[in-house]
Amino acid sequence: MIETLTPGLILGLILAYFLMLIGISYFTGKKSDSESFFLAGRNAPWLLVAIGMIGTSISGVTFISTPGVVGGEGLNKDFSYLQVVLGYLVGYFLIGTVLMPLYYRMRLTTIYTYLESRFGVLSYKTGSAYFLLSRTIGAAFRLFLASSVLHEFVIGPFGLPFWATVLITIGLIWTYTFKGGMNTIIYTDTLQTFFLLAALVLTIVTVGNTMQLGFGEIFTTVRDSEYSQAFFFKGGWSDPNNFFKQFLSGALITLTMSGLDQDIMQKNLSCRNLKEAQKNMFVFSIIMVLTNVLFLTLGAMLYIYIGQTGFEAPAQTDLVYPTLALTHFAPIVGIFFILGITAATYASSDSALAALTTAFCVDFLNFQKWDAPESVKRKRRTQVHLGFSLLLFVIIVIFKQLNNQAVLSALFTAAGYTYGPLLGLFAFGILTRRQVIDRWVLLVCIAAPILTYVLDKNSKEWFAGFTFGFLVLFLNGVITFVGLWAISRPKHSQIAVNA
Repeated sequence: MIETLTPGLILGLILAYFLMLIGISYFTGKKSDSESFFLAGRNAPWLLVAIGMIGTSISGVTFISTPGVVGGEGLNKDFSYLQVVLGYLVGYFLIGTVLMPLYYRMRLTTIYTYLESRFGVLSYKTGSAYFLLSRTIGAAFRLFLASSVLHEFVIGPFGLPFWATVLITIGLIWTYTFKGGMNTIIYTDTLQTFFLLAALVLTIVTVGNTMQLGFGEIFTTVRDSEYSQAFFFKGGWSDPNNFFKQFLSGALITLTMSGLDQDIMQKNLSCRNLKEAQKNMFVFSIIMVLTNVLFLTLGAMLYIYIGQTGFEAPAQTDLVYPTLALTHFAPIVGIFFILGITAATYASSDSALAALTTAFCVDFLNFQKWDAPESVKRKRRTQVHLGFSLLLFVIIVIFKQLNNQAVLSALFTAAGYTYGPLLGLFAFGILTRRQVIDRWVLLVCIAAPILTYVLDKNSKEWFAGFTFGFLVLFLNGVITFVGLWAISRPKHSQIAVNA
């Protein structure tokens, strides 16, 4: 029986975990080429993709933050985040029925290639560049939080500096992804999703046992608690948790940050055909909703426990789960937490690294038009993969030097603004038949996030207390759409794409 959760024990668990991932990489990366690296040879089993996408979509930030916000005030308090999650279902349905048929019909490797065929080269590069920017910052932010936890409780006690923790963290990802790419990630993320879900369920059960509650009593206790309110209709549009605002935001977040994101869609494009990809998307969406319900249930259980025991909860809601798991509950809960956050962090980060490599190689190095031996392509692809790994390392170290949570959150939020132009670009391309003046597209896509930021910061004063919240993504997309309309002409006018 484990009595104390020591840094050495945690480190041993993490090393054993990565030995499994490296073992999978060895077998799946033996005959890797560019096609298998980018899209797993377009032959991935749809059910494995669906399971692995749970790990990709739930980052270490989600793993830590979602339980914590249940007991907070303001945005997403109680079970209000469930309103956003239900909106996800609408977004996933639109992805499966509108975007995926388009992507499969064009046999895309990166989804931004669509923008080249619809608008022109500069629009194509702009879309891909926005993805590279947002995903690089987002992946670095998530890895920064995970590295901070690992450094505090695992590696730091051995006397190593923070940058060494980051280097080890990214080095481990690079080790099992650089060769097989998506062909490896399909299998490693399936394993990591298993650990993530197992950690979540086992933590709920263990906390329930600590409170002397049976499995069924856990959900009854949560239902009857003060944290169980899920739907907010009375507060009006000024309420950040308003149902309609949250539901619409969930649909837009999913449609944009999944359907227009190379990281998520790359796995979908690896399926054998459109029918299997759609089955993957719809099964994944159901599992995703259930997983988020479990996260909210865990959050309620933690706050109920705090209320019953008088334990002093951390001021930051993000620290509630890790503090209780690693310092207060039985060591087995801490083990579950470490396995869960490791799985959540690396499942989202490894696919992000592969997607960044794919987008840069295909969209900027023109891999698919490059007439070169596979050995040359493999060497260049490995260099790009290593380059993005080092870039993530540098950004995370800079985050650490900033040492200001408000600044870091602002940077992460700013990265989210870059999805608005993608929403506007794809919506304009799919919903209209007009042709834009390609050279002006970049200007529109730069102006839209800036104008969105100004409107969002002044919305309370200018719009009688209304706040956009997650709807800032919709606003950004609408402004981009209007800007594209202003620089477009009917298609029959035959303006030059690059005029």
